[in-house]
Amino acid sequence: MEEQDRSSQSRPPHVLIFPLPLQGHINTTINLAELLAIAGFKLTFLNSHHNHKRLVKFNNIAAHFERYPGFEFKTITDGLPLDHPRSGNWFLDMFEDTMEPKMKQSLREVLVNSSPPVDCIIADWFLGFALDVAKEVGIPIIFFCTSSPCCFWVYYSIPDIIQAGELPINGSEDMDRLITTVPGMETYLRCRDLPTFCRKLDIEDSIMKLIVKQTRKSLQADALILNTAEELDGPILSQIRTKCSRVYAVGPLHAQLNTRLNAKHGESYDHISNTLWEVDKSCIFWLNKQPNRSVIYVSFGSIASMSREQLVELWYGLLNSKTKFLLVVRPNSVIGKDGEGEDVVMELMEKSKDRGYIVNWAPQEAVLNHPAIGGFFTHNGWNSTLESVVAGVPMICWPQFADQHVNSRVVSVVWKIGLDMKDVCDSKIVEKMVNDVMVDRKEEFAKSASEMAKVTNQSVNVGGSSYSNLDCLVEDIRIMSWKKLTK
Repeated sequence: MEEQDRSSQSRPPHVLIFPLPLQGHINTTINLAELLAIAGFKLTFLNSHHNHKRLVKFNNIAAHFERYPGFEFKTITDGLPLDHPRSGNWFLDMFEDTMEPKMKQSLREVLVNSSPPVDCIIADWFLGFALDVAKEVGIPIIFFCTSSPCCFWVYYSIPDIIQAGELPINGSEDMDRLITTVPGMETYLRCRDLPTFCRKLDIEDSIMKLIVKQTRKSLQADALILNTAEELDGPILSQIRTKCSRVYAVGPLHAQLNTRLNAKHGESYDHISNTLWEVDKSCIFWLNKQPNRSVIYVSFGSIASMSREQLVELWYGLLNSKTKFLLVVRPNSVIGKDGEGEDVVMELMEKSKDRGYIVNWAPQEAVLNHPAIGGFFTHNGWNSTLESVVAGVPMICWPQFADQHVNSRVVSVVWKIGLDMKDVCDSKIVEKMVNDVMVDRKEEFAKSASEMAKVTNQSVNVGGSSYSNLDCLVEDIRIMSWKKLTK
């Protein structure tokens, strides 16, 4: 018996990682998975059939992870047919009734049949059903929050905001009213900065209730991982720790991975892409011909769509500014009648030849770290925001949904490394903001963004807060696994 215990302890912990089936969540969860693989864990990465198929199609990811003998990709259904378009609001609309029951059953089957047994689950914070399954089969679970800590804290606080009578919002004249019932954010959070579902008059809205339920449930896990650094979000991390004592701030994960890969393999993150889209690297050759800090990079993420009118306003604002631009327009991201979206993109490409470059999808980390880039016009998804912070690139913020409205407020008034353009899309405002960031206030924004990049990058280096927190997480997973084995 003693011999069996000794061999169990010598086996590396087996961690199952389960991301939400959306691009931004998968990106950062793959980074976390690789960091744990570098630490010597056996990893099972559980993805949806649909997303794994896209991941393998556009990347060398399977070959890359062969260097970790204990790393395995497994797939389950997300509950939707493979030919489902998965665009617009499909996810929240279909999650509880269609996706959750099938994913829950599939997760249970994977855990029960896993060999060696799974010692610890790390699941996306939105997948609350994973907590039920973990308790049922007796496996420790840690939730990974891929959204910003500020937005996670706002989600948690929504019932308190409603109870205090600060929701619902009473019309457009109410949008700049301060929200005073989110501890740590009382001085800067306005109605306008809340997630967009908070704008509905119905405080019993099903999407709002779903997000609050998942947020509060995630704090019942054994621990919580957040993709941030103590230096970026310290005050809000302190608030979250009043509800969950074991909180690991280990980010920005892509930068932490860069540090560890350099130490182990002498290479950096840009050797691999984990996007679900085909990357057009020709934009790097175009950037190579541009002067330092002369180009603004414009990209609104993997989900957001815009109308033909909005694209035209953005494009005219960019064209009328004094700046060259690299613009990403994803396939099918422009809403219009049949073929109208593609037509307008082709037309703009033709007219932009001298001033800009348009691609379907860009290698974003490589772009942001290119010396020609001087600003980032972004939707403020949390991954994009952190990538901009690490690269020291000032932002113009045009948020669309989820955590983006909160993030844009933090970027502009807390960190002071960008401008917030939420709720408008006007060529004159675009032109002014681009000129502010790239010309008129260029040195001011460049200085503040550079200082923030320095502090943030220090956090993921040896001895930094995020580096140390990841070491603590690794050790605690070992202890959790050992306790489970000796029960």
